Amino acid sequence: MSSTRLLWAEAHRVTIRLNIHEIVSQLNAHLGATLVATLAGVSDRKLPYRWAKPDGPVPGDSALQRLQTAHRIWHVLSTNEPEQVVRAWFIGANPLLDETPPVMALREGDLRGTAKAAESFIDGTWHG
Repeated sequence: MSSTRLLWAEAHRVTIRLNIHEIVSQLNAHLGATLVATLAGVSDRKLPYRWAKPDGPVPGDSALQRLQTAHRIWHVLSTNEPEQVVRAWFIGANPLLDETPPVMALREGDLRGTAKAAESFIDGTWHG
């Protein structure tokens, strides 16, 4: 198995073992609640703070999928890059996503495309 595949497999193992409250808490800490709300597809910027509480509400299924994917991507990128680079990757225009920032691609439901863009960033290849 390639080293990139191993990174993604490990990120999946880490993410899947966390409850959604911990996933959101980590994303809030590293990306900020505003970006977390954006990528989850919600307009209430305070909702990620409530999701992060152990007894807080649980996001709906589509937001849950986006949050889990974002966490996996964050985990892989942060293994290889400094935090400011990871945050910049999430908010910057991305040529592999037709110049759409990954945070918006996640919001729009392009989970696979966003993950492939992250993989391309890590291994320096073009999957366009």
